[in-house]
This record gives sequence, C-alpha cells and structure tokens, in this order.
Amino acid sequence: MILVKSIKELRTQVELWKNEGKSIGFVPTMGYLHEGHGSLISKAKSQNDKVIVSIFVNPTQFGPNEDLDKYPRDLENDKKVVSSNGGDLIFAPEVKEMYPSEIYTFVNTSVLDNNLCGIKRPGHFRGVCTVVSKLFNIVKPHRAYFGKKDYQQLAIIRKMVEDLNFDVEIIGCEIIRSDKGLALSSRNSYLTDIEKEESLVLNRTLNMLKEKIKSGITNVNELVKIGEENILTEKSTKVDYLKIVDINTMEDVVEVDRNVLIALAVYINEKVRLIDNIEIIKE
Repeated sequence: MILVKSIKELRTQVELWKNEGKSIGFVPTMGYLHEGHGSLISKAKSQNDKVIVSIFVNPTQFGPNEDLDKYPRDLENDKKVVSSNGGDLIFAPEVKEMYPSEIYTFVNTSVLDNNLCGIKRPGHFRGVCTVVSKLFNIVKPHRAYFGKKDYQQLAIIRKMVEDLNFDVEIIGCEIIRSDKGLALSSRNSYLTDIEKEESLVLNRTLNMLKEKIKSGITNVNELVKIGEENILTEKSTKVDYLKIVDINTMEDVVEVDRNVLIALAVYINEKVRLIDNIEIIKE
C-alpha cells in the first residue's frame, strides 16, 4: 500500500495506473477509520482494480463552534484498516496542500441542503461539496463510494455530480452497525459504554417507526411525536431533529405516500451528536 501526501504524487500514480488500463475506485474520508469505512473500501475493491482512500479532516465543513480541533485522528490505525480491506493508496494531504491560500471559490447547493443537517449546520454542505469536487478533480476516479448513514450528503453529492457533469459514478453503501444496532461513526469514540447502550434508542426508534408505517400510520406529525417520545425514554438524550422527508429532495412531507427517509439527529448527554436514518420504500 502506498501513502502519499501531495497532489502531484497522487496524480502521477493515478496516471500510471490509468495508462495500464486500471479502473480507480475512490473512498473519501476524514480518517479515524472503522468497520463502516472498511466496508466502503472492500466494496470499492470488489468493483475496481485500484482503490484510493483520502484521509483529510476538511476545515471548510466545520462551523465555528464544532469539533474540528477535537476530531479524532489515528493515521497508523487508518493504514491498517485501508490495507486489510484491499485499499491500494492513501492520500493524506495537509490542509496547506488542499488549501494553499485563502479560498474564494466554493460549490454551493440548494433545496437538498435546506433541511435536516443543512439547517443545523449552515455552510456545512458547501464545505463538503467544495472539498469533494476538489478531490474528484485530483483523483479522477471511475467510481466513488459513500455511506448511507450520511444520507443527505449522499443525495447532495449525487446531484452535484449530475449538475456539474463530473465523470464519476456515485455508489451508495448500506449503513454498517454494531452487533446491537448502533450505526458506526467516528464520533462513537466520544461515548462511554453506558452512553453507547443508551444510543441504541436511535435505531430502535427508526425500526419502530418503520413498523408503525407498515401497520397503516402514515401521518407524519403522529409518527414524529411517537418517535420523539420513544427517544426521550432515555434520560441522556436530546432530540436535535426527527423528520420524515422525500427521499429524493430531502423536503418535508405530510403523509408517507411516497418513498421517504426517516432521519434523526440526537445529542447524548449534550456532548455527542449522532445521526441515523432508515429508508421507507413504497412497494
């Protein structure tokens, strides 16, 4: 496995592989890799000759009161995760490599970022789209892999690729969970063992709401009330949002009369914000 930190080195290696007729899969990450990232790398390896994993904690997607400085980092473990799942190259640039001077050009989005985390984290998706577009231009992959845990991000990137004619196929991959159902996340490292147990209420609530919909309850206000009450049965929880939205536009719906996403964000003891979701596909 190769580790490179400069754009020039990366481009040289990618050109070499492409000249050999190799297909390139790409997994963009912010590091502190876990089994969820490993599943993306493994999926990419199953569909491509070479897999590149970027590890870059992108400052432009963090707000002024968010955890940029505290965001967990462990490059040595990241190397093991990438290697064990079939990755061929890690691109781990410093901030000055990606942003050598003050940046004046950003990729803005609309509609898809007007709800859910877009409300709670203004400017976040502008930062995400900007850095992902830069990475796409640097790596020039054939396929790129994103987890469905960040479903809104996946929807926004798919639309960005369509609107801006990026020559890359976006692959959405299923959420990887612990044995008990907690969606894997780098931020889970902030949780105590007790808090991890309490956090299981997120997945339980999503599955409960899925069953309520199957039973015939389709009014969104009623479903949201049921879900919020269930989450608050754990004393450590504080609901940031629980919404049911159109799966394509991320806009609120009144009734579950189409394909929707149930999405939530919950604070655990007011210190760790976790997100999770579940797709409801009408048959």
